[in-house]
Amino acid sequence: MKLKSFFANSVEEAIRQARHELGPDAMLLNSKRTGMEAQHLGFYEVVVCAESQENRTKSSSFGPDRGQEANPNGAKQEPGIERGFGTAASPSIAALSPATSPAADRLSQDVSELKHRIEKLALTLARSGPGMASVAFDLELSQVFTTLTDAEFDTELAFDVVNRLNSPVSEAGVRAELANLVKFDSTLGLGGSSSNVVALIGPPGAGKTSALVKLAVQYGLAAGRTVRILTTDTFRIAAADELRSFAAILGIGCQVLEAPAALAQALSEIRQDPHHQKDIILIDTPGLCRFEMEACQDLAELLAAHPDVDTHLVLPASMRAADLRRVAERYSVFQPRKLLFTRLDETETLGPILSLSVRMGKPVSFFSGGQRIPEDLEPATAEFLLDRILGRLAVKAPRFDVVAA
Repeated sequence: MKLKSFFANSVEEAIRQARHELGPDAMLLNSKRTGMEAQHLGFYEVVVCAESQENRTKSSSFGPDRGQEANPNGAKQEPGIERGFGTAASPSIAALSPATSPAADRLSQDVSELKHRIEKLALTLARSGPGMASVAFDLELSQVFTTLTDAEFDTELAFDVVNRLNSPVSEAGVRAELANLVKFDSTLGLGGSSSNVVALIGPPGAGKTSALVKLAVQYGLAAGRTVRILTTDTFRIAAADELRSFAAILGIGCQVLEAPAALAQALSEIRQDPHHQKDIILIDTPGLCRFEMEACQDLAELLAAHPDVDTHLVLPASMRAADLRRVAERYSVFQPRKLLFTRLDETETLGPILSLSVRMGKPVSFFSGGQRIPEDLEPATAEFLLDRILGRLAVKAPRFDVVAA
């Protein structure tokens, strides 16, 4: 790999010089204005990389014994060791190993990371066609693209975003494009009903029960509304007892339902009998792995068949993007209306949750980022999510102390 700087009075001219000397495969790594001491060379410095001709030649031919080099006397010599090295007066190659040379180890890691980034960009260029080349050679667009992909935002969506940006690129323009992609809805219930019925679904350990209790406090008790909890989680040991304990502390009703038919009956009673009606009905459901989904088929069909039930898919923000997609597809049988993300305190990359919301076309309802009840829950907003993804210098700290009015 060969890195070289080119100087010119414009970035475009420097790039043309780079392509002329290194060929069309040369890739832009960085560009900046030159300092006072180097302005006689040009107002801009462009750093590009390309595979050197020497490396290509070496990779195709290793000399007499493939892996060993021959010296003029015909004796074989280890590759990379010049004559005179390895003697008593000079260090052997073992003495220069990464184990005893931290600087060499760090350099190797840096080179490896640089190679990974270049390969990633090359793969993106190949998949996206010629339009992506303009992004790679535009400093502002490439910076936006790198920021989004470093936050693990979907690569194709990132390309769509930068492709719609107008010059000159501004942070406000980037935020506006991202904000147009995703929706937010922190209301509980769907309206048109005397009771707001909310169901939380999601995989095991996603934090459904904790999120449910936080919602009960913030949007029920703190707002002067009556709350009732229904749980169908009889799979997990002591899950119902845990929820009963929370309900007893809060002074609200909690009913354990053994089967989906019992849930249907309870919902029917709530709608028909005014004595059973509550301002907010919160439904807790069991977390199931992929091999157990058939056990909740009846529950999924029940919730999907009730258009007045506001179903939130609860997912950990710390989950990998590929796993988020798989879990979301698995729980699509419940026909969730919104996405609620937990464990925001356990990750620095929120690109995957934004990508998932865009791909599914579902609004984000709430963010949860800790164990405190009820403080560690807040309505999802574009401002908070985009601040974290764009990596501003003064990132707005997460505030999980908002209590609903």
